[in-house]
Amino acid sequence: MAEFDGRPFFSCRNCLNPLAFHHDLISKTFKAQTGQAYMFSNAMNVVLGRKEDKQMITGMYTIAKIYCSNCGQELGWHYLRAYDLKQKWKEGNFILEKFKMLKEYK
Repeated sequence: MAEFDGRPFFSCRNCLNPLAFHHDLISKTFKAQTGQAYMFSNAMNVVLGRKEDKQMITGMYTIAKIYCSNCGQELGWHYLRAYDLKQKWKEGNFILEKFKMLKEYK
């Protein structure tokens, strides 16, 4: 289990399972089905779904949906591959929907 040491982190709104540290936050400018979404360089306590190709606003990607490892809530997606060279920087990063998270301090 990760050590929190008073650092802010984001957790699953449904079950409070820790998902990502604030210091891994890359951007708050992404959009998802429920509205605003955040990009993180790392996520924890998530399970990856099957790989799928998905056409998004900025191009075609191979993604895997991500789910809370505790309650199974769908949280967002993980970028596995970007087909557009200008979007390669997204590969390996995680998108978590803001509506499905809480920001916490421990």
